[in-house]
Amino acid sequence: MKLKRCHIRLLVFLATAVLLTVSVRSLVHSVKDWKWKHAEPIVNHPVRIWDVKFAKEFNDLNETQLAMAQAVGVPPVEDREAAERMKKLLVEIKDNDLYCVDSLTHSIPFLIPSAAELLDRIGRNFQDSLASKGLNPNKLFVTSVLRTEADVRALRKGNINASENSTHRYGTTFDLSYWRYVKVPELRGRAYEDVPPEYLRATLSQVLKDLHDQGACYVKYEKKQNCFHITVRK
Repeated sequence: MKLKRCHIRLLVFLATAVLLTVSVRSLVHSVKDWKWKHAEPIVNHPVRIWDVKFAKEFNDLNETQLAMAQAVGVPPVEDREAAERMKKLLVEIKDNDLYCVDSLTHSIPFLIPSAAELLDRIGRNFQDSLASKGLNPNKLFVTSVLRTEADVRALRKGNINASENSTHRYGTTFDLSYWRYVKVPELRGRAYEDVPPEYLRATLSQVLKDLHDQGACYVKYEKKQNCFHITVRK
């Protein structure tokens, strides 16, 4: 059945209106997107920033951490190949949305599952705490993980004071830098403003104190190494 001329005109009008609406919406979206990407960096709005007293709160002795590490960790491994053969007992940690792993020179990126879970938990809590404090997102920086027997020997050659029986030998322990972080560069093409490192350190210290007080970990403030030395407690 042939359409009447008025009906054809109506269909053309409706099609034109739909196309015009889509074009306008697309243009508006493009303008908003352009304005978003070319605006000033996303600024911080810091609130409630305070440091934990590191020396007082994070002073768990090596003997205490070592006893826990020996109780819940793996036996010391000779080298990376030996660690690879223990994949059922160890988890390999890699860069992700929560933390980055340093280019390790005297350790390898393996932890027992509960320690890997603790590291993830610290990372998530850190991100949540930054957001609640009005600070832009940053990732943690892991500086030391599992030390093999070969790593320990190499360390002691260069530093006679390096511990021969480090908690790092058991896969229970990792170090987090309190000065080095990895900035999340942007949100949907728009840059983030830098967060002052002292704010990041304060936020991390609060996160660790909460977990420490909950009995999730032991923490030692390592002033010379600029890190928090952390051992899981289960």
